[in-house]
Parts: sequence; structure tokens; C-alpha cells
Amino acid sequence: MSTPNTSALGEPVGEHRTTLTVAPDELAEHARSLLDNGYRVALVAGHDDGDRLRAVYLFTAAQPDRRVDVHVPLDRAAPRVPSLAGLSFAAGRFEREMRDLFGIVPADHPLPQRLVRHFHWPRGWHPMLADAGEPPQFGDVDGPYPFRTVEGPGVYEIPVGPVHAGMIGPGHFRFSVVGETILNLKARLWFVHRGIEKLFQGRRPRQAIELAERVSGDTTVGHALAFCQAIEDAWQYPVPAHTQRIRAILLELERLYNHITDIGALCNDVGHGILNTHAQRVREQLLRINDEVTGHRLLRGAIHPGGATVTALPDPVRLAVIGEDIAEIAALALGNTVVADRFAGTAVLTREQATDLGTLGYVARASGLTTDARHDHPFLHEVFRRTEHTHTDGDVLSRFLVRAEEITYSIGLITSLVHTVRQQPATTPITPVEPRSGRSGVGIVEGWRGTIVHRVELACDGTLARVKIVDPSFFNWPALPVALADTIVPDFPLTNKSFNLSYAGNDL
Repeated sequence: MSTPNTSALGEPVGEHRTTLTVAPDELAEHARSLLDNGYRVALVAGHDDGDRLRAVYLFTAAQPDRRVDVHVPLDRAAPRVPSLAGLSFAAGRFEREMRDLFGIVPADHPLPQRLVRHFHWPRGWHPMLADAGEPPQFGDVDGPYPFRTVEGPGVYEIPVGPVHAGMIGPGHFRFSVVGETILNLKARLWFVHRGIEKLFQGRRPRQAIELAERVSGDTTVGHALAFCQAIEDAWQYPVPAHTQRIRAILLELERLYNHITDIGALCNDVGHGILNTHAQRVREQLLRINDEVTGHRLLRGAIHPGGATVTALPDPVRLAVIGEDIAEIAALALGNTVVADRFAGTAVLTREQATDLGTLGYVARASGLTTDARHDHPFLHEVFRRTEHTHTDGDVLSRFLVRAEEITYSIGLITSLVHTVRQQPATTPITPVEPRSGRSGVGIVEGWRGTIVHRVELACDGTLARVKIVDPSFFNWPALPVALADTIVPDFPLTNKSFNLSYAGNDL
């Protein structure tokens, strides 16, 4: 591995971050150098600067925490960037998203078909442009999505969705199968483009926190914290360690109630409904603790730019009892031979596949990767350590056990943090902060699904000019069809739950 030219990484700006501006024909060279030196593509964002368009590429690396913004100014009349899809799978998907929303064309992209745009979007309408206006009347549509067709003796298709039972978002799954064996699966998302990123524009940061909390309803703390970190990075506002500890407690509380929900749902998907009932009982206990700590069962209203406010601290003794309860549920599940047989070896995502796709969170860790923003991009240094997982075979069993083991770690982490702050006031007062130097900021948080990234740019009056959001589901959705190859159709619900990807976090 070569050593990157420090001067080529641009000027320091923000927390652990440098920035540089390059011409379109220089982008690939800079990207290749960064990727060769351990960076990953964490985010790609289009920008409308009025007289021109701009693409921003955020590259991040760990040990030590490093972040590089690469800005590419573009001709508004013919905005084109060289595609990086040959260097990074994730970059290729970001490029397709940017083309659909901004009209910025990735030249020589190997898979140029639309990603976000659905057939009912009028041609030539790019909703993130400043002059896009309201959605025009339907007409001149792009036509049906070009699904890959698998042909051969005995091959048939099973369409599922986009409308599903329950309170989940819309997604269409098209299976090509022989008998019960899946040959190919295509997941079609983005049925609901909510325009979340554009809703941020023009708001004051404090007025936008409620929007950040609702990016994905089960990830209130993760997205709110990433947004606040980005704002504080732009303001160059140092957050006190006491506040950071309270934020870390909230982040782990969110991880707890979501992980036990998934553990129960996985048991339910293989017919062990009584364990799901017990998991839901535990989830209710955790939601009540959330309410006691913040006044909201989903932990809303606790985190704001510059601070965090809670009404109490969680009781470590109660959490220890809950931890024992969860460990018993997991042991009962794996002690059942039917459950163990259905979990083990099902829907394997290999380490190589997880690496190539750029997967994050428990999906990545279950395949043997160690990616975790709590360690790679820490906002609190004194307590985080990497969890050693017992199973990293990339199957449903591994994804189940990673959750169970992270629950144990999270309870221990919360206990340590509570002991540290117990002698201090439980409420961190709201501290008035004003923008200092710096007009852009980046926040990186390990949400319960994986790494969340927010990047903000502030206008001269301090309002939000651009907010780009990346939920880990954007990275992990492509891994689901890969893991399902050669898996039987009846295992789709089980596999889908083992990934548990967000429609809302993906369909911004």
C-alpha cells in the first residue's frame, strides 16, 4: 500500500477532515489513491450552487479517524463526472442516485439504468435542483423498470410487493426460481421519495432536529446525533465530554430495544412464537425505560445541537436483569434444534462479498468485518472497544448472535457510562452556540443498523443550504439478493428479517 501525498488531501477543515477541489478529469486519480490507502466512499452528494452544479465525495478511513471531502465543480449546462463504479460498488450506486435527483451524468457507468426514478416521474424532472418546483403532471414517463429476466427449463417468477402487510415501507421483490431454489432476486425500492433532504433547506439547525429524528422512525437517536455532530463540526463547537456520555447512553438504549425486537422476530419466523412473545415483553420494558430517561418511548427530543437533555439515567440493575432475560431467550432459541437448523448455513454472505459491497453494521460484522463507527470514528474515546463475535460465518445464525452479543456489550457500556455521570447533573443545559468558522460539517455515528453519515452545508445566514443523509440500509440492501442466491423461497422472510433493512432510511 502506497503512502498518500499529504498535500493532495487538501486543506484542514472540520473534525479530522480535509477538503480539496478537483476538475472532473482529475477525480478518478484522487479517488483511486484514497481507496488504495484504506479509505471508503462514505457519501456522494449533488449540489445546486445556482450558476453551476457540484458533486461532493466524502471518503473516510479509520485508525486514525480521517475524512476527505472532494469537490467537483460542474458545468450546469452539461454536468458530467467520470464514473467511479469500477473502483467502488457503493460509488456506482451513489452516482445513479445523483443522476436521478440532480441530472449529473456519471460518464461510462457500467449500469446506467435509473435507481431512484420510477416510471411515473416525468422525463427531465430532477427534484433536488433548485428550480425543480412542484412535481409536474405525469406524462412522458420513462416506462417499466428493466428487470433482469432469467430463462430456462422450469424457471418461473414470483413477484412480491410493493405493498406489504404491517407498518413497513413499500418494496418490490421479484424472484426467479426453479422449484423452491432462488436463482435471482431483484429488489426494487424508492417507491416513496419523500424529499427529506430538500425539506431541510432553509431551516435553522435547531428547527431541523425534529426532521432528523424522523428520517427513519426506529433510528431517532442515530440520525439526530449524526445531524447534530455535522452541525457542531460546521460550527466548530466542542461538545463537553459529559454531554457526549449522555448521548452515548441514548445511542445504546436505541440499539437495545431494536436488537431484542429482531431477535424475537427471527424466532417467530421459524415458528417459535412463544420466544417472540417474551422478546416483545422485554422490548416493552426497554421502551418504558426510554420514556423514563427522555420522556419519549422512541427517545425523541433528547439530543439537540450543542447538547443533550434527559430527565433521568437508566438503572444499571434493571438493565442487568433484562440482559439475563435476553440471554435466556437466545439460549432457548439456539437450544431448539429446529431453530438452530433453520438459522445455521442459511443465506450466507461471505466476507469477500460483504467487503466488495461495502456492507455496514451487524450485517458486516456477522460476515467477519470489524467496521464500527464507535471505534473507527469515535466521539467518545474512553470506553469503546471492539466486540469479539463468536460466529462470523455470514449466515442467519451469525446475524442473530451478533445482535445478542451486542446487547451484552451495550448493557455493559451503558452501566459504565452511568457510573461516570451519576455524580453529575443528569440534565445537560441547552448551551447557546453561534456559528464560528467553517461552513460544512460531517457527522458519523454507529446507529443500531450500522454507520450513519450526515453532511451539512450552511448558508451565509446560518440556515441549512444542503443536508445529505446516508443510512446504512443504502449500503446493505444490495447484499440481501446476494445472500439469497441458492436459498429456498420459504427462507426469504427469515433472511429478510436477519438483515432488517430500512425502507424509510433508504427512500429519502
